[in-house]
This record gives sequence, C-alpha cells and structure tokens, in this order.
Amino acid sequence: MHKTSPHRNQRLADQIQRDLAELIPRELRSPSLGLITLQSIELTPDLAHAKVFFTVLGAEPEHALKALQEKAGYLHSLLFKRLHIHTVPTLHFHYDSSIEHGIEMSRLIDQAVDSDRSSDRSDQESDETK
Repeated sequence: MHKTSPHRNQRLADQIQRDLAELIPRELRSPSLGLITLQSIELTPDLAHAKVFFTVLGAEPEHALKALQEKAGYLHSLLFKRLHIHTVPTLHFHYDSSIEHGIEMSRLIDQAVDSDRSSDRSDQESDETK
C-alpha cells in the first residue's frame, strides 16, 4: 500500500481548506446559513476521507451542517476539477464547538475572578471595621 508523506498530506489539507473556503460561500448562497468558517481539515493517511471542521456565525450549527452534508458530493466534484490528484477525499463535515467551549471557559474564569475579588473586598472591609 502506498503511503503519503505527512508534509504532502498537510499541503493537500491546506489546499482543500483554501478551495472549500472559496467554494462554500459561492455555492451555498443562503443567508439562513450565516457565515461558515473552516477551522481545519484532517485527512486520513490514504487520502480517502477528509474531516472538515467548521464554525458558523449567525445561524444554527445544525442547519449549516445539514446544508454542508447535502452539498458534500457537489463540493467534492468541484474539488476534483480544481485539484490535480487521482483521488479527492470524501468530505465529512463536523461542527467545531471548541471556540464556543473556549468562550464559555473564559466567561467562567472571569466570573470566578470577579467572585474572588468581591470576596477579598468584603474581607478587607470587615477587617477595617474591627
């Protein structure tokens, strides 16, 4: 079985990401999909499958995922015309919730810091009244 180099794999993933970033807004023109941003692409070592991780702003992730999955075959055929390789990976779209998790973690940290500051202030005030 023929194995690809990790560098070639990454270069191809980057090229697929660039091409899809151009194709998706052009081919999925519905305002109800919001702004779809591709975060990363993971290729299998045999280049048969590509996990396409995306985020969406201004729309429900489930709605965007459904639209991307419905257009996956068409986007694959457009990629085939652009990429000059024998096998273009099958596209599998996945919503990337890591940014939302990061924002939530940041909010929780800020909340804990504010709570800690409030606790320190009330401790200082009670020490001053003694």
